[in-house]
Amino acid sequence: MKHPDYEPLKLAQLARALGVNSQDYPQFKAALDQLRQAGHVVIGTGNLVTLPSLAGQIVGTFRANPRGFGFVTSLEPNSHGDLFIPPDATSDAMTGDIVIAKVKRKGKRNGQMRYTGEIIQVLERAQNRFVGTLSKHPEGWIVQPDGSAFFEPISVDDVTAKGAKQKDKVVVEILHWPTEKYLARGVIIEVLGRQGQYESEIKSIIRQYHLPSEFNTDCLEQARQVAAGFDGERPDGREDITEKVIITIDPPDAKDFDDAISLEKDYDGNWMLGVHIADVSHFVTPASALDEEAKARGNSVYLPGRTLPMLPEALSNGICSLQPGQKRFVKSVYLTYDELGNVISRKFANSLMCSAQRLTYEQADRILEGRTKGAKPEVIDLLKDMQTLARVIEKRRTKNGMIHLDLLETELVMDKSGRVVNAHPADDSYPHTIIEMFMVEANEAVASLLDRLDVPFVRRIHPEPDALSMKNLAKLVRAFGFALPRTPDRKAIQDLLEAVKGTDCALAVNLVVLRSFEKAQYAPLHIGHFALASTHYCHFTSPIRRYADLLVHRVLQCYLQNRLIAAKQDAAGQDLTEIGKHITFTEQRAEDAEKELTTVLILQMLSKRTGNELDCVVTGLTNFGVFVQSRKLGIEGLIQMPDLGPDQWKYNARAQCIVGQHTGLSIHLGRAIKVRIISVNVPARQLNVAPAEPLTIAVRRRENKKARKPKKQKRKTHR
Repeated sequence: MKHPDYEPLKLAQLARALGVNSQDYPQFKAALDQLRQAGHVVIGTGNLVTLPSLAGQIVGTFRANPRGFGFVTSLEPNSHGDLFIPPDATSDAMTGDIVIAKVKRKGKRNGQMRYTGEIIQVLERAQNRFVGTLSKHPEGWIVQPDGSAFFEPISVDDVTAKGAKQKDKVVVEILHWPTEKYLARGVIIEVLGRQGQYESEIKSIIRQYHLPSEFNTDCLEQARQVAAGFDGERPDGREDITEKVIITIDPPDAKDFDDAISLEKDYDGNWMLGVHIADVSHFVTPASALDEEAKARGNSVYLPGRTLPMLPEALSNGICSLQPGQKRFVKSVYLTYDELGNVISRKFANSLMCSAQRLTYEQADRILEGRTKGAKPEVIDLLKDMQTLARVIEKRRTKNGMIHLDLLETELVMDKSGRVVNAHPADDSYPHTIIEMFMVEANEAVASLLDRLDVPFVRRIHPEPDALSMKNLAKLVRAFGFALPRTPDRKAIQDLLEAVKGTDCALAVNLVVLRSFEKAQYAPLHIGHFALASTHYCHFTSPIRRYADLLVHRVLQCYLQNRLIAAKQDAAGQDLTEIGKHITFTEQRAEDAEKELTTVLILQMLSKRTGNELDCVVTGLTNFGVFVQSRKLGIEGLIQMPDLGPDQWKYNARAQCIVGQHTGLSIHLGRAIKVRIISVNVPARQLNVAPAEPLTIAVRRRENKKARKPKKQKRKTHR
């Protein structure tokens, strides 16, 4: 009902729109009645269900815009949506602050009441420390914050106290918030180093996102003791599979190998896949110092050129990592398949394994292409069998509705100092798909087992997109020249993605589809995973780097030890919902930090290449310009309206295009375009570009070429 396109419906109509069946309708009706009694929804004229209208004041989260205005998203949903705050009414609020806003009526337009707001109180500050660059101005020293949380400079005094110098990266703490007349005032509490240097930039991101870096003494001591006490020669009651041919395939710079693969045929000629996962739960016990720290971190953070691990390196790169030639404790999932890739049996075990060889994805791809120099014969045979089975599994999962998005991932090329000198699309060869298919199968098998045992556990859920988002997707896709049903199902989305493969608009279409989906998250709710077309799903295969997987390993261990009652008691003693929210937050934080540092490093490289050209594709349209994404670098840039060419350009939201009022030229999502770098603002994370030549000139040149082209004479046909 918060969706901007929601139109009030009667209760039964709303139930149908949400896919509620007749069996669940009484429960749905009771739930809606609870929402009505709490004041969250209103049943108005004609028994139409809607959100309450705006009250005189709202409490919500403020989101600032660089142009001075902002929006407040109410903590209680309302029928109006976000409240616009004009530049002179934002008070001293900053992005993320919880505020009270006074609501003002601005009259009606097209029959709809218009509202603006004024912030009258900041209830809670999102943060009071910022990372930025120090510079000297005639009025004094200022710090220009990085990113988009705070746009105005911060005035600072006594910079010598911390030894800060011009163009240093610093952390500043706010003492006095900004007013209409005065800048915010703060004090420097840490100097991170010179602007533009890799170490300074990575420290800036760590401080900006509050990422944990160093482990405390208790964690390090426990890790040392655990590592010292590990003896791979003592199986500890585990199945000894050290004679099996087992390999790992990982990126070239990986050190935490947490998954390995075996594959053989049983007596009936069926494939038996073994997915062997580092048994971190054996070493990290509940409520220990290591466990508490791993829970707080939630996951490892992979930044360009630096890893912030969830566990100390004695574990993550040591006794837990499935290094070649080393005996390691693992939890094994054995899946037996028929010729169509259907699972016909599952088995789970604690094992002792030894990796035969460590391969990178590129090495595995070369072997599959026939370049086998240096590879062991048994490894070559295993890889070929893995490829055969993976293709069968992929075919089955695709038939069942699995959706695969082709999104651009960028790999940075860095020199010894950490400076980015180049970037290119990351390797996406088929070995990536092989491992992905096997990991998904193992995750699904464990989730299905735990669901059948009726044990609460943290699942990986991906809710089905709502009907209005799918309706919007169909509308957007029409702008690309493709047709979708009004409410597309998985098959329709699959067909669309297949149709755009290899076209200029492929990236833009994949992004539009991604934005129409909900975000995957961690929760104990039984919702399933929409994109994978999976009824039961969890994360099990990466316990070295994800806390969710470690929790699932502990529940599986209870099953293997026949302690299911204990597992249910453990689950009752934990708030799995809150843990799920926390690790969903830490996962998103890690993704945002990696993305921002990648952007910073690429922008630093491009700041020295002003005037260079980039091959791009249009990925976004607004009333102030066109967003484009570089096909090679993956970075996004903005073409402002005046830079499109000599015309009056207007954004047509209904047709999803920008149109020149005089020439009639139009710009649509997915259009290929060559642009020139105009300027780079690293602190603001902005890349400004313009068409390599104004669009109107490019069209005129094409028309002139056509005019000059001699007409072909018709050949006479003699009968």
